[in-house]
Amino acid sequence: MDFYVVLGVRRGANDGDIRRAYRRLARQYHPDINPGDREAAARFRDIATAYETLVDPERRQRYDAGEHTGPDAADAGFAGFDFSPQVHAEPSTTFGDLFANVLVGAPDRRPARGADVHVQAAVTLEDVARGTTARVTVARHVACRVCAGGGVAPGARAACLACDGGGTTRVVRGHMVFTRPCDGCDGTGYRVRQACVACHGAGTEPRSDVLDVPVPPGVLDGAVVSVEGMGHGGRFGGAPGDARVTIAVLPHRLYRREGDDLHVEVPVAVHEAALGTRITLPMLDGAPVRLKVPPGTQSGQRFRLRERGLPSARGGVPGDLLAEIRVMLPRVLDERSKELLREFGRLQPDSVRDARFPVHEEPH
Repeated sequence: MDFYVVLGVRRGANDGDIRRAYRRLARQYHPDINPGDREAAARFRDIATAYETLVDPERRQRYDAGEHTGPDAADAGFAGFDFSPQVHAEPSTTFGDLFANVLVGAPDRRPARGADVHVQAAVTLEDVARGTTARVTVARHVACRVCAGGGVAPGARAACLACDGGGTTRVVRGHMVFTRPCDGCDGTGYRVRQACVACHGAGTEPRSDVLDVPVPPGVLDGAVVSVEGMGHGGRFGGAPGDARVTIAVLPHRLYRREGDDLHVEVPVAVHEAALGTRITLPMLDGAPVRLKVPPGTQSGQRFRLRERGLPSARGGVPGDLLAEIRVMLPRVLDERSKELLREFGRLQPDSVRDARFPVHEEPH
């Protein structure tokens, strides 16, 4: 039996390669995974024998020289793999619990980016037309200025005696060696004699900043503008997050927005609609535009003014302005006005109805 073939490694494999191969095969052929499978049990015994031989430098040297080392496979059994409860043994007694510890290593103390902060900025439609700068207040947590984010009072930190400051401890189960966070210091590598009085050990402190956020022309409702580095502080020296500002466009009293187009209802009097007129519209960008209403314009008729809408957020052609006419009827109270309207009706009997709707005037 070639122990290298059993473990699936080359003859010049280093100690790390041998251990990794053993762990992989042990997970596959261990009796707890394959209950009642005699072939798997026999294979596991071969794997254990090969590992015991090759992981020991002296025994491996004798094996490479052609000498027989270690017990026979039949006698190897499950030496070193005692999964039953014992005094002073680790509480993990099942295969699943044991190998779960393989995945537990030192706590991740790599620098981690801070979380983003989300705020909202309300802008008017005039702001959208011209572009603006929105002022927002960002409440965030940054590294404590007293302890620099460590949460410990200056000079009050000492190395953990249980792990010698490493943050991890090694647990041996038979031939398996596991690394897990130290219970004495929760994986930090140090013990705290006194928490920072400024942040009470949290390592962060709240802070509010006022930001001037540039809002480009044509910005859409719900668009997000990011301000780099103005989010929550990062862990272990990591970069801070960003401030993400959501733009909320407020409704306008005259104009309604659809994409880059603007819609407006324009009230005109009866005589203006009949005779025609010109109406000055107050535009959002401050430059007024004159709308020509031709004679005979009907209520509900729409006029399109090209490129007089909102600028495009993508830098393209501006939108259009669509003006819808609303003919407003006057409140007739005096007799002179009533008589004039009656006279107009007699002169223009077919101005509204056609032959399908004959006129039946009521006597006055």
